[in-house]
Amino acid sequence: MSKKANQDNRQLRAIGHKLKPVVTIAGKGLTEGVIAELDRALTDHELIKVKLAVGSREARDATTQQISAQLGAELVQSIGNVILLLRRAPSPDPRKSNLIKPL
Repeated sequence: MSKKANQDNRQLRAIGHKLKPVVTIAGKGLTEGVIAELDRALTDHELIKVKLAVGSREARDATTQQISAQLGAELVQSIGNVILLLRRAPSPDPRKSNLIKPL
């Protein structure tokens, strides 16, 4: 990983630290409604925190990979049951984007 990418990742984690989870994925897993809400949240906010209450570490990893594949989101960080996802918007809304607005 390049030095610039490492700095960017550190900055994203710092921003994400202050965020609250916008979506919780529980027993039913990735339903169409959950996918739609994740898509909306990523479009609006670009950087979001998601809580995964799906059981084992393997189940969390599989769910994270499925989210990334379906929504084109990049995993920035994973700590316990919480993941931080990034999907940059082509034209972000400064009032909603967690990457632009001051927290």
